[in-house]
Amino acid sequence: MKTAVIVFPGSNCDRDLAVALEEVTGRKPAMVWHRETELPDGVDFVGVPGGFSYGDYLRSGAMAARSPVMQAVKDAAARGVPVIGICNGFQVLTEAGLLPGALMRNARLSFVCRPVPLRVENSQSLFTAQYGAGEEIVFPVAHHDGNYQADEATLDRIEGDGRVAFRYLDEVNGSARRIAGILNDAGNVLGLMPHPERVIEPAHGGTDGRRLFEGLLDTVS
Repeated sequence: MKTAVIVFPGSNCDRDLAVALEEVTGRKPAMVWHRETELPDGVDFVGVPGGFSYGDYLRSGAMAARSPVMQAVKDAAARGVPVIGICNGFQVLTEAGLLPGALMRNARLSFVCRPVPLRVENSQSLFTAQYGAGEEIVFPVAHHDGNYQADEATLDRIEGDGRVAFRYLDEVNGSARRIAGILNDAGNVLGLMPHPERVIEPAHGGTDGRRLFEGLLDTVS
């Protein structure tokens, strides 16, 4: 599987994601600088990593969403290429219009950094095929603006369409309906605030995130 990780000024989880992808696929991903206008030929998967792109000026992810490379990411998603946005990457995907809703300041106005329990709500997507529906897993979070919000009609629609991929079991940041991750209409774009790339081997304290990448590899390969 040929993968790519987008790198913005202020990205600080790009290496984490690259290490996870290499660990699972056996192949180093292409690191694509935000000023590029094209993705590598034949790319099978695009990752938009966490961090603080552009220092979170204006709104988290707002400036990164307008970087030249994002048009190529949108084009790839439209062709059916799987795209994941993790933490700041989720913020970028909503700002770019690839996912609905917005990520707001955490409800208690404080940075949250800890492992959190999640429930897998949709086990039929490209990203969740190796999990069971309703399975409880643990991913770490590290964010200040992870409070997912959308209008009630949008929330009802994504719930009804099975597009909530992960849900917090506990109150974490004030997210509407405790939503932790969502899919686009086609099911090939996933945005989530927790970090699966940080739990792929036992030394990390858990391996619950590994199956996300392994399932994607099995589906795409």
